[in-house]
This record gives sequence, C-alpha cells and structure tokens, in this order.
Amino acid sequence: MRERQLGSQGPSITVVGFGAWEAGGDAWGPNASEASVIRAMRAAIDAGMSWIDTAEVYGKGVSETIVGKAVADRRGDILLFTKVGPSPEGTGFRPEEVRRAAEGSLGRLGTDVLDLYQLHWPDGSGVPIEETWGAMAELVQAGKVRWIGVSNFDRDLIERCRAIRHVDSLQQDFSPVVTEDRELLRWCGEVGTGVLSYSPLGAGLLTGRYAREDLAAIDDWRRGELLQDADHVERVFALVEAMRPLAERLGVSLAQLVLAWNVHQPGVTGAIAGSRDADHVRANAEAGEIELDARTLSELDELVFGP
Repeated sequence: MRERQLGSQGPSITVVGFGAWEAGGDAWGPNASEASVIRAMRAAIDAGMSWIDTAEVYGKGVSETIVGKAVADRRGDILLFTKVGPSPEGTGFRPEEVRRAAEGSLGRLGTDVLDLYQLHWPDGSGVPIEETWGAMAELVQAGKVRWIGVSNFDRDLIERCRAIRHVDSLQQDFSPVVTEDRELLRWCGEVGTGVLSYSPLGAGLLTGRYAREDLAAIDDWRRGELLQDADHVERVFALVEAMRPLAERLGVSLAQLVLAWNVHQPGVTGAIAGSRDADHVRANAEAGEIELDARTLSELDELVFGP
C-alpha cells in the first residue's frame, strides 16, 4: 500500500489505517466476539495497514484492550495511535489527568510507548489548551509518546497549540457528505500538520450497502445523530447513485472508490477505515492502492463540491 509521511515531522504511514471505534462494542453495538474483532485487526496488519487508531473512550477502554491483544506479538509491525478525552467522558485535560490517561492507555495496549497520542475533542470545562498541550509535549520528552496530535479542533485551537509545540496531526471528520473542513485540512498540509480523516465512508452509509428500506434496522449511534437529518440522508443516497457508475467503470467497489477519493484530497495523509469484518478490512486496504486519474478526480470533485 502507498505510504506518506504524517506531517513534516511524523512517521511514514499507509494511506489507509484501521479504526478501532467499533471494537469498543458500545456505540456501534456489541462485538460478535472478541476473537472476531482480533481477527479483523490482524487482517488489517496482514493486508499492509501500518497503523491502528483507538481511544480511551471507545468502550471505556475495551477497544484499547482488544487492540493490545491483537498486536501483542506483532508490535513491530504496527503503529498505535490513541486519544485522551476531556472529562467527564474521558480522563480529562488537566496536566495530571493527561499523564494518568497516557499511563492507562499504555497499560491497556500493552506497550511502553504510544506512537501517536491525540486530544480527542476540545475541552469545555475551562482547562486552558496551553496547559493541556504542554503536558502532551512533556510526554514526548519523557519518552512515553513519540508524536502528538489533536482531533475535532479548529484552526484557532491548533494555532494556540503550535505556539507551544508542533502539532503532528489533526484527526477530523471528512467525507463526501462532510466537507466543511476542506480548507482547514488544506491549511494543515501547508503548515506541516498531517491529517487523518475519520468516517471517510460517511459512517458506512456511503458504501452502497444500504437501501432506503434498510435504514429502519440501524439501531446504533447513527440512528440518533445521522438518520434524523433528512437532508443528510438524501445527500447520501444522491452521492451513492451518482458515484456507483464511476466505481463500476474502474472495476472497484463503491467503498473503495470513496476511500481512494478521500486520500487524494489536499492535506489528507491517511483515512481511518473501521470494520469488525476481516473481509471488509482487506477490501479497505486494497483501496490504498488505487490511483485516481485527473478525469475521475474531476468527476468526483464535481459531484461532491459542485461544478
């Protein structure tokens, strides 16, 4: 699979990585079994993905624990990315809380260093970001963490962090149906901050797997957050129908086409593709090999952004 450097100072990573949110067994529904999730993670490594992204809040540590088991004898083959969340959902953003959260993640993942440690989303409790980011930088200096990044941050917050220490990465929601941060991602590329796009397949709705009549059976987090928005749903189905002929022309699945489009966007370093199904994981990895020509990219961009 193709690789790129994460920002100006980070590691070389594959353009598609494994997302372990589903492995938490809560927001996406319970895991069929721990063994099946581990098989999916190991399929990702075998298919060439070089990184797994998880977080302390995914199943309240369950995801990190399963990741740790999956990579126990493969640690040299994989980079581990995880995140600390603000309280009350996460451990918190005060310096002592960040340090405690990192130790907890190290233990659950069964490793002595976190390759990328990220702030999961902005704190709303009043902890100054400068204090939090300073604590993250100290973890790097202490050898507990190799690189540090942020997630769901705007440019102002990133600039405040950059005044203290370089921001190695931004993890942001970005897909053909969520494009609001397009210019932010481009700017990150310009200043040397890598970008990891999450939900690149529109939380699975852009895979072409769902017909309209299937939506009623979805009972995970998407029921309350995405499917209640009629305009969003209409946009999803319009894009699916418009993109399907392009996927057929290229001889790839719709999901692979959407992933390939994502990692061709300015600023994007890699896309986080999550699944608990080993076959889906292998197909996602294949998307990292797809090179889109100028004609196809232009057609896709026109569908997504308009003429």
